Amino acid sequence: MNYFDLIGALMVLLGAIVLLVAAIGLLRMPDSYNRIQVGTKASTAGVALVMLGLAVIIPEWFGKLFTILLFVMLTNPVSSHVLMRAAHKAGQPLTDKTIIDKLKEDEDKNNSHDNI
Repeated sequence: MNYFDLIGALMVLLGAIVLLVAAIGLLRMPDSYNRIQVGTKASTAGVALVMLGLAVIIPEWFGKLFTILLFVMLTNPVSSHVLMRAAHKAGQPLTDKTIIDKLKEDEDKNNSHDNI
């Protein structure tokens, strides 16, 4: 086993650990908004580490793995944002620990401008 295989394997392992921590975080977060944040950030980082690790192990796949990584990095933030806004619009409750709801404040401000 050469050094590139070892580095790649460690990156894949670290990515898998990040994904495991994300799965545990999904269970521990108090509301769907926090779960979306944990799922998005950790899954993006975990997939990035796995894809880069595989690219180090199998350099011939770099183009394919980079394309997958690029797709994940572009779509994860957008999809989580859309899911969060849809949950907020549907009335999904926030946790009691949430102090500020900026999206509701913006909606209230926009609604007050519509009444003028």
